[in-house]
Amino acid sequence: QAARYNAPKISQAGRKRLTWHRYRHYFTPGAHSFMSKKNALYAQSGGVTAVINASACGVIETAKQHPQSIGKVYAGNNGILGVLREELIDVSRETPKSIAGLRHTPSAAFGSCRYKLKNIDEHQAEYERLIAVFKAHNIGYFFYNGGGDSADTCLKISQLSETMGYPIQAIHVPKTVDNDLPFTDNCPGFGSVAKYVAISTKEAALDVKSMCETSTKVFILEVMGRHAGWIAAAGGLAGKQPGDAPHIILFPEIPFKKREFLKKVRQCVSDYGYCVIVVSEGAAFANGKFLAEAGTRDAFGHAQLGGVA
Repeated sequence: QAARYNAPKISQAGRKRLTWHRYRHYFTPGAHSFMSKKNALYAQSGGVTAVINASACGVIETAKQHPQSIGKVYAGNNGILGVLREELIDVSRETPKSIAGLRHTPSAAFGSCRYKLKNIDEHQAEYERLIAVFKAHNIGYFFYNGGGDSADTCLKISQLSETMGYPIQAIHVPKTVDNDLPFTDNCPGFGSVAKYVAISTKEAALDVKSMCETSTKVFILEVMGRHAGWIAAAGGLAGKQPGDAPHIILFPEIPFKKREFLKKVRQCVSDYGYCVIVVSEGAAFANGKFLAEAGTRDAFGHAQLGGVA
């Protein structure tokens, strides 16, 4: 098991030698002969998507295709918390059939968590604990499957591990339904949610339309998307002809104007008998205040949203 690890101080010259050593080890053909192969660790983070286990399958199967570089493949039990607690699952012992089955397995097969590592300058011990666990289990490759905060964690681990003399190849595996990760055109997880929202919008619109004469005339569907309106836009796939729902889509990128919004709602009810609205949870006024801000914070420190209707 990993003991508490105190980071050694490395000179500037030493860092340069370490960087060159790391470069040779990971990128020079045949360079692995002077260093024993390392193990890999995979962990899931944040809310699960319909395809997060498919990403796990891809990582594990690909790692097994490189036995000259990667030894065992571990998975963190309940994400990064499992790594901090040294609760690692040896997936190398699983059959190829079991790993392939992850492609069609819902939820998070190894467990996930909403846990954001604290600021590295103020809580370096937490990061040092991770490096100690990596070192104890000969882990040289860390695959973290999550959103933007997970990508930031990978960067910090990579930087700190090198200064501590045990360089880790920390690789971010994109996962978010919001489709808001930089340099990722179509993030795994978004497609499934886009289909779900489009179908839900269509089904709800049919119900409202059939009863609008004597019942509900305005229906609001709130969807995820704090700063990106991709999911809200997917609701637009429900409409094929002019006048089809949704009649209004509110995006987080476009400031909300109450007067214009209400005017449009009244016009839709007058023209079609009902109005269906798809609104992103991140819809906000021009001053940046969210329509749905609840006044609390989530586990990652973000404003808690919900209840925009």
